[in-house]
Amino acid sequence: MSRLTMTPEEMLTKLVGFDSVVGRGNGPIVAFIQDWLSAQEGVKVHVLPGPEGDRSNIFASIGPVDRPGYVLSGHLDVVPATEPGWRADPFVLRDDGGRLIGRGACDMKGFVAAALAMVPELAAMDLQVPIHLALSYDEEAGCRGVPHLLAALPGLCALPVGAIIGEPSGLVPVLAHKGKAAIRVSAEGVAGHSSRPDLGQNAIHALVPVLAAAVAQAADLMKGATDPRFAPPWSSLQIGTVAGGQALNIIPERSEAQIEARAIAGVDPLELLAPVIAAAEAARVEVEMISTYPALSLAADDPLADKIATLSGFTPLAAVSYGTEAGLFQAAGVPAVVCGPGDIARAHKPEEYLTRDELHATYALIRRLGESLAV
Repeated sequence: MSRLTMTPEEMLTKLVGFDSVVGRGNGPIVAFIQDWLSAQEGVKVHVLPGPEGDRSNIFASIGPVDRPGYVLSGHLDVVPATEPGWRADPFVLRDDGGRLIGRGACDMKGFVAAALAMVPELAAMDLQVPIHLALSYDEEAGCRGVPHLLAALPGLCALPVGAIIGEPSGLVPVLAHKGKAAIRVSAEGVAGHSSRPDLGQNAIHALVPVLAAAVAQAADLMKGATDPRFAPPWSSLQIGTVAGGQALNIIPERSEAQIEARAIAGVDPLELLAPVIAAAEAARVEVEMISTYPALSLAADDPLADKIATLSGFTPLAAVSYGTEAGLFQAAGVPAVVCGPGDIARAHKPEEYLTRDELHATYALIRRLGESLAV
């Protein structure tokens, strides 16, 4: 079987070219990656369809799957690119003085591109310990795809000894992050003219006790348990969106709000929403779970932390406040660390970019990982 090759830039160009926006089918990008991996000798490829029916995770292995190995984990979805600040088509990668610009270039197709471009070299190594690629969907919607991949993991390989989640961290290993839970609360009312409130039911008014409970809980959390690794050091809660009503003189017949909680390590983010959910139930307001994922907390003396620090050349960072799929890997029994190219501050913005140097540094890091497992 022939070994196809691509440079990291060529691979990133291909990946950015797929409009793999979160919440949509991802068949084209999955088919491309499946074909690429299947063309490499000795690579075992699994496409794992999700329950949605139009999107899939991918899991691929290089080396002996009956031995505990390492996972390179990334997501294939990106946020929409509707911001007015784009200077060109966001789904066509362009090079501006070493900045590789395109939607997802930093978050996080750059890491995926480096891993996929390195596969031919990894496949040619005599790996004594396997390297797996875990590529998920709908991470941007609250890590919805990877739980299905993790559920299938026992049938795909021996339990890995570590997972590298390639979210933008400047290639600095990150040992901890907050967990998150998000809900949607909605109320139904009866429309009518505002001059006759006795003939209608105001859906916005029905939501007020729930919103008040959320505001009170947010204030209480600021006085609760803290973890100095995080900024802020406490768990937090906020009302992110509120919608309802048509006009000032119409009794609103529907209202809706989205509320999220972010939890420090050791705290269940869903538990932080308990007072809000209780208030919703008392007010007969509907509650819908949007997403939930646990915090990550990897001990500083864990072998994975030491290995990735050695490979990256950076001292691990204790914690960040954003979330990733790493906590889900840890909950599944796989120690995890966040380590990927770029800066999270560039994500979800127009003119998102990854530098050429950052891309090649990631490519080299993955090569060093392979070399360390081929002896």
